[in-house]
Amino acid sequence: MNDEPVIAETTPVGVEVEVGKAYFWCACGRSQKQPFCDGSHKGTSFVPLKWEAPETKTVFFCRCKQTAGAPLCDGSHKKL
Repeated sequence: MNDEPVIAETTPVGVEVEVGKAYFWCACGRSQKQPFCDGSHKGTSFVPLKWEAPETKTVFFCRCKQTAGAPLCDGSHKKL
């Protein structure tokens, strides 16, 4: 079993989120519905990360899976 996430994309994606709504971020990088989970992690050690929007606004979700601020982008993709 590989414990390293797949780099889905090397750029973040902006998503308009709604206050109080839960989002399930793909941590494995295998989801076809990036940046969100589609169940592709099954059979791996990864689980999706539940994140609740603190306010309604556009946020940038990480797709390189290297961020220290999961699920949001912290610029780690710039080092790839």
